[in-house]
Order: sequence, then C-alpha cells, then structure tokens
Amino acid sequence: MALKYVVKKRVFGFDKTKAEKYVAQNVITNTVDFRDLCKEVSMFGMIPEGAVKHVIDALIDALNTNLNKGLSVQLGDFGCFRPGMNCKSQDTEEKVDADTIQRVKIVFTPGYKFKEMLNKVSIKKTEGNDGASSGNNGGSNPEKPDGGDSGETPDPAA
Repeated sequence: MALKYVVKKRVFGFDKTKAEKYVAQNVITNTVDFRDLCKEVSMFGMIPEGAVKHVIDALIDALNTNLNKGLSVQLGDFGCFRPGMNCKSQDTEEKVDADTIQRVKIVFTPGYKFKEMLNKVSIKKTEGNDGASSGNNGGSNPEKPDGGDSGETPDPAA
C-alpha cells in the first residue's frame, strides 16, 4: 500500500505577489477508530482488549499531565511528545508577550521504527481525492495548513 497524494494549487502570501504554486497534498483514505485500534493491539500483543483500552486511556492522562507541566515525554521507540506553540513574530523583544501566541500544540517526533517506515514508504499520485479527506484536517487556512507562522523549525523527521 502506498501513501497517496493529489496536486493542489496554493497561494503563498510571503510577499506582496501572492504567488500561486502547486504542491503535493496527502490524501487520507480512511480512519481507524479507537475501538478497532484496541482490537488490533490486543491481537498483536495477545492482551485482552479491555486492558489495552485501559492502558491507552491511562497513557493519555499521563501525557496530558506531563505536557501541561511543560515536560517532554519520551515513549521509548514510539517517539517523543513535547509542548509547542505558534507565535506571531514581532519587531522588538519587548513586543513579545503571551498575546502573541496564536496556538498551543503538541509536537510529536517519531521514534526510529516510524522513521524507518517513512524512509521506506512508497508514494503514489492519485487523481482527485476519491471522496476522502485531505491532510489539511479541516484547517481554516488552506494556504498555511499548520496554522500560520509558527516561529518554530519544522521537525525534519516528520
């Protein structure tokens, strides 16, 4: 199975020209819901489904607690979660304050197994989006799917 993409026209507003360019945009073909994911983990790990659900729910609670403290959480080979934010840039240091923060988010850096998968995955162009949702996740600004000028360097592994 290959990752699929479509070609989309985007308007880049980095300067006054509002240049139109074309980019590849991933196509999400379906979604695995939480219950089905717990069933799969139960089969792979030979652990009762209820125990899998309980552990994942507890993991989410623990992640929320630690991320809310501003801590980075390393989950072994799975990867690392850390708090992040998108901010408006300012001309002077004095103008930077909490009001310039546009969005608080969680940044995930994949572990080595995900990185290996990303290095080996095949990619295939598809025509249209076959009724599937795009990788924009309903973002309000299609020109800037990440929500705008984050002031944060993107993770090269993502």
